[in-house]
Amino acid sequence: MIRLVGLALAFGAGCAFSAAAETDKIVGVGAVSCAQFSAEIARTPSAERDFLAWAQGFMSGALIRSPPGVDEGLDLAPPSFPLPRQAAFLRDHCATHPEQDYMDAVHALYRTLRTPPT
Repeated sequence: MIRLVGLALAFGAGCAFSAAAETDKIVGVGAVSCAQFSAEIARTPSAERDFLAWAQGFMSGALIRSPPGVDEGLDLAPPSFPLPRQAAFLRDHCATHPEQDYMDAVHALYRTLRTPPT
């Protein structure tokens, strides 16, 4: 599983995750590989809602922990990128990067939400 130090820095500053900075264990339904995520939602499609809820909670935590002036006013569910579209983003990211962790897909989504596609 992915481990992070300085969750706010990793998200707020947009830093890449590095093995050297891995010390905290991420837990919960979303603490799986992309391959596991893809297999689980193929077996149980309703599980995708749980994964998306985990992603929203994780991103909300990162947003709350971000330093002053970083990502202030960021909308994690903007009208231009609603939750169904975010779920599709996570599915697509994991389908094309099965070797990554689901957390990496969530991180990519967070970066995308900074400048949501139109």
